[in-house]
Amino acid sequence: MPHPFATHVGVRRLVTAAIAAPSVHNTQPWRFRLADAAVMELHADLDRRLGVIDPRGRALHISCGAALFNLRLAIRVTGHRPLVEPFPDAADRPALLASVRAEDATMPSPRQSELYAAIPHRRTNRSPFSKRRLPQVVWEELTTAAREEGLVLSLPGPQTTAYLLSLIAAADAKLAADPDYLAELARWTPDRTGSDGIPWYAFGPRPSGRGLPLRDFGLAGSREGREVADFAARPQLGVLLTKGDEPRDWLQAGQALQRVLLTAARRGVSTSMLSQLLDMRRRGPDGRRPHGHIQAIIRFGYGPLVPGTPRRPFPEVLERA
Repeated sequence: MPHPFATHVGVRRLVTAAIAAPSVHNTQPWRFRLADAAVMELHADLDRRLGVIDPRGRALHISCGAALFNLRLAIRVTGHRPLVEPFPDAADRPALLASVRAEDATMPSPRQSELYAAIPHRRTNRSPFSKRRLPQVVWEELTTAAREEGLVLSLPGPQTTAYLLSLIAAADAKLAADPDYLAELARWTPDRTGSDGIPWYAFGPRPSGRGLPLRDFGLAGSREGREVADFAARPQLGVLLTKGDEPRDWLQAGQALQRVLLTAARRGVSTSMLSQLLDMRRRGPDGRRPHGHIQAIIRFGYGPLVPGTPRRPFPEVLERA
């Protein structure tokens, strides 16, 4: 096969796959640069960082890490192996998160091809999930997916889940009363008809206040006409953990998160994030935890089909040298 960076069609296919990744508030805080015929660079778009909930850039790096994983998959299915160098010029270009080369390799495995095929079908599902429990074999695949990227996906038991939910509910209440948070949320939520942010149709039902403390994106705008729903009081959660809590860890966490999300999508499992607790951790790490630093709290289950969210056009995110 031709080198994946050799043609306009090939580059467009790679970038289209990369930008299908999830991102905080669908800010899509990434830019790609074809440095030459052999190197594609991933840059953070710092103008899209959320200053209120993400001043350190943790969520931005995780979002870009998810895009990087999609890029790796897109290269792999061309019969090439992605060679990633994270932070190749950290001193002079801190926004340059990774440079990616591609070398000849064998054809992808069936599982790699299936993960790539799942990219356009992965969704953030903010609807209530059914009571159906994930089979053990699926949990094993999800934890293996995180481990393959060097992270741990912890599956909390009932007591830990209840404790986590109480912390998330408290954080959600504090955020909902924070005018700076509401103003930032409003910039990325209702009435958006562009190529980024979270449009009204992706909000999901308005939480009733009973059960799961799901973020209500409609807080920043009108609540009229939205269905009100109860969410499960005992959701199926996974907690993604890193050893450190710095940009390199966050970029790695984003790649692990996307591998987990695509593994779930491949199995027909719905997912969404419970990020309020992490949004409150604004100024810096709060100490080394016994099992690592929490980078994502993921809700798993079986939900209805939901639409995707818009993406920035290809020419807007790609720069050529």
